[in-house]
Amino acid sequence: MIITISGLHGTGKSEIAKLIADRLGILYYSTGQMFRDLAKEKNMTLEEYTNYVEHHPDIDKELDNKVVNIAKKGNIIIDSQLSGYILKSIADFRIHLTCPLELRVKRMSERDKTSLEKKLKETTLREKSELERFKKLYNIDISDKNLIIEIFDLVINTENLSIEEVLDKILSEIKNLY
Repeated sequence: MIITISGLHGTGKSEIAKLIADRLGILYYSTGQMFRDLAKEKNMTLEEYTNYVEHHPDIDKELDNKVVNIAKKGNIIIDSQLSGYILKSIADFRIHLTCPLELRVKRMSERDKTSLEKKLKETTLREKSELERFKKLYNIDISDKNLIIEIFDLVINTENLSIEEVLDKILSEIKNLY
């Protein structure tokens, strides 16, 4: 089984994906964590690394090729903004999470123990950069609501739901497939 979970930063992708992996006994992979690790390896902040990646498209391509190769092994959930798009022909189930910017920033600032202002600046810069890069590299507009509905099997707004409620919705949908 290959499951993808996509959405903007702070929608709950990683937390939900880890719980799904645990419940279903499958592997978990996160391109967001890989991105943060690469920034750390280069001794850069996320902002600095985002700017760096804008001028080095090979980094995005390398991350996405890795996602495809990992997915082909099966029994995995892949947490990545693009996984639903780039794996649409091989994924068994594609999930997209949404949530308003203010709440996403609040969640991430609490997770990262940083100020709301800093996290808002970092997130808006990163998301603007990704939106432009993904359009240019793959002709994918991650902000296109019609495309999201077309690509994903399940779209959930996490704003007013607990982690357990989101998890239950997803597991119920997956159960209905099998």
